[in-house]
Amino acid sequence: MIDIKSLGYVRVESTDVEQWRHFAGKVLGLAEGRGPTEGHLYFRMDELSARIVVVPSEHDRMGCMGWEVADRRALAQAVDHLKDHGVEIHEATAEELAERRVEGMIHFEDPFDNVFELFHGATYEARPLVTPYANRFVTGEQGLGHIVVPVGDDEEALRFYADVLGFRLRDSMRMPGEFVGKEPGSTAWLRFLGCNPRHHSLAFLPMPNPSKCVHIMVEVEKLDDVGRALERVRKHGVPLSATLGRHMNDQMVSFYVRSPGGFDVEYGTEGLTVDDHTWVARESTAVSYWGHDFSVGHQ
Repeated sequence: MIDIKSLGYVRVESTDVEQWRHFAGKVLGLAEGRGPTEGHLYFRMDELSARIVVVPSEHDRMGCMGWEVADRRALAQAVDHLKDHGVEIHEATAEELAERRVEGMIHFEDPFDNVFELFHGATYEARPLVTPYANRFVTGEQGLGHIVVPVGDDEEALRFYADVLGFRLRDSMRMPGEFVGKEPGSTAWLRFLGCNPRHHSLAFLPMPNPSKCVHIMVEVEKLDDVGRALERVRKHGVPLSATLGRHMNDQMVSFYVRSPGGFDVEYGTEGLTVDDHTWVARESTAVSYWGHDFSVGHQ
């Protein structure tokens, strides 16, 4: 089984990188860093050289997500495991390694054309992180945050992510099958999977999405940081996708805002951490205890 440690980074394709510079810095409060490629944007959340990278493109969408493993041996074991399961892998070129600032990396696609990268040996910086609004992000062993990806089949997705990639099921939520194009009376499943103490680092929704991402989540240490970010959303006129609320499964207090990439960013705090030795996967019966009105995104 692959021992994925955390969501290390995401790489976003953009038709307007300056719009991303404004959104990531002025709204999310990320610190813009330096990187090897002119014209790319590199955003820091902690000591790592970059957690979110924005690259010029003809598309606005998620390019790929990078998942960290412990070391060279762990990556080699992952390669063997993926090959045993018939997954076509590609070794990173020297240029790709230099751009990502990692020692080793492979990439492959899941059954739904989402691009995964496995890496080890990422660089970290001597310069202390100073964010624009003194907000501190929750990362460390929990990684960047979490990502929700679109899939074509919830059963195949659970098999691939759990049985092949080694993610652990943490929570489930059912929805009417006709909502995602299945037969009336059938069930479609939202699944939430983890790989470290964060309640979930990966989740999937069985619906097509041209942005190749439903949302990413970043977590800050204090509720006040969430409130200040929400004020910046209003100040800069960025579309709000969901009001402030507390989720039922991971207990995150958060809001959702639409990114220039077409997918949402969840901005939250107080996320639940779990112990796999005692955790029991269950089915939540509601999205949130309170709040998270997603109808505001359709007004």
